[in-house]
Amino acid sequence: IILMFDAFYDVEEKSKAGNAAAKEVMKSWADAEWFAKGPKVPEKVTLTVFKVTGETNTDDLSPAPDAWSRPDIPLHALAMLKNEREGITNAPKQIDELKKKGFPLAYVGDVVGTGSSRKSATNSILWYMGHDIPFVPNKRTGGYCFGSKIAPIFFNTMEDCGALPIEMDVSKLSMGDVIDVFPYEGKTVNHETGEVLCEGWALKTKVLFDEVQAGGRILLIIGRGLTGKARASLGLPPSEVFAKFEAPGPKPKGYTLAQKMVGKACGLEGVQPGMYCEPELATVGSQDTTGPMTRDELKDLACLGFSSDLVMQSFCHTAAYPKPVDVETHKTLPKFFHDRGGVALRPGDGIIHSWLNRMLIPDAVGTGGDSHTRFPLGISFPAGSGLVAFAAATGVMPLDMPESVLVKFTGKMQPGITLRDLVHAIPYFAIKKGLLTVEKKGKKNVFNGRVIEIEGLPDLKLEQAFELADATAERSAAGCTIKLSEASVAEYLKSNVVLLKWMVSEGYGDARTLLRR
Repeated sequence: IILMFDAFYDVEEKSKAGNAAAKEVMKSWADAEWFAKGPKVPEKVTLTVFKVTGETNTDDLSPAPDAWSRPDIPLHALAMLKNEREGITNAPKQIDELKKKGFPLAYVGDVVGTGSSRKSATNSILWYMGHDIPFVPNKRTGGYCFGSKIAPIFFNTMEDCGALPIEMDVSKLSMGDVIDVFPYEGKTVNHETGEVLCEGWALKTKVLFDEVQAGGRILLIIGRGLTGKARASLGLPPSEVFAKFEAPGPKPKGYTLAQKMVGKACGLEGVQPGMYCEPELATVGSQDTTGPMTRDELKDLACLGFSSDLVMQSFCHTAAYPKPVDVETHKTLPKFFHDRGGVALRPGDGIIHSWLNRMLIPDAVGTGGDSHTRFPLGISFPAGSGLVAFAAATGVMPLDMPESVLVKFTGKMQPGITLRDLVHAIPYFAIKKGLLTVEKKGKKNVFNGRVIEIEGLPDLKLEQAFELADATAERSAAGCTIKLSEASVAEYLKSNVVLLKWMVSEGYGDARTLLRR
């Protein structure tokens, strides 16, 4: 499917010319055989619980000192949970012992997936708890992840990899428990006693079942598009095989700034919360600790040229103290991006955000492989390296439009009040209103998985606006918008034009991409 989706019209042409093999392929695509052969999510799944209490940060699963090994999934997985914590002494050994019970393992935690290394963290979990992909070595798919709270970007990365992430109350689940999970009923029971441990939960969307059956969200999107094209070419009605996206409700009276921006990228007036969409992405950023994984994902997608208007690679994490593997990456990764029409910075240029922010255009949508890819201009939805690769290759990304939380400042900044005071005021007032708690157990976080939309600070410089947007990553927000004055935006854009022209004069590539921007 992946290797063929870009050649659909070639196959269609041969089919119409009478080529028997091409006709057979077109019929197979139209019948969604690629999807039907995948195993469906069963009515009941029996699993053994691998419980990590408290908060699991992605750095626990994919430690930063071991970032150099992230592209080598089996090797990097050895570092998962290597630092002892409550209930975890030797994770690989404990996992092997639990597997002797004869059931697949489920990763379970109170809060799961905060932090910025989502793809490598997911890879490590799936290496121990997923299953092999036929003819693809050293990589796995499937698996189960349950948490009272699952960080939104980590949740999406699990979706992309074919796992089944579910938010449910895990307080009654303990390490080594054998449980029966009923995904369609929203119920979890003790396998031996039948005691109901948790019920009333629901999947984020029924399309999750299709994503698991297809082997991941990206495969489902590509395959579904291929099936749709094939059926249209053969004069057939739309396929009934796939789950339908649920309508979010009646059209609202108006849209927020974020909903208008995403709507514009979809050719719509606006996008409602809960609505599935595939916005066009104007800007995609990749940094160096995830860049090698993004490169591998792009190879898997057979990407020879970027469809997104601007794709940029930085080297901000490894330039200061490079390991031998980093030195090799510094030599080879720029050419990989240049060959596909991307822009590559140079080691020592500094952090990705200070450059990528200077390449933004107003009211547009983007993404990046760093959780702090929070555009001060337009809106960004950070993602794992797999989805970043998909966005760069196809120019769009799948999105279930999040709800928004309005943060409104009133009055004027008083003498002595700093920008950091404004940053800290947001969680402070949320705590005062009981919308945010510090305690992990029964944690409340009104910002989790939502877009924070900030108003009341129209005259901020864009560099100042980024400090506010950047901090929303620590709130586990899905994204951020800041309503700024036209004068602030215009000043920033004029300065950025000068910078982009300077980059071309200094030999940065791809020159055509920079000049187009």
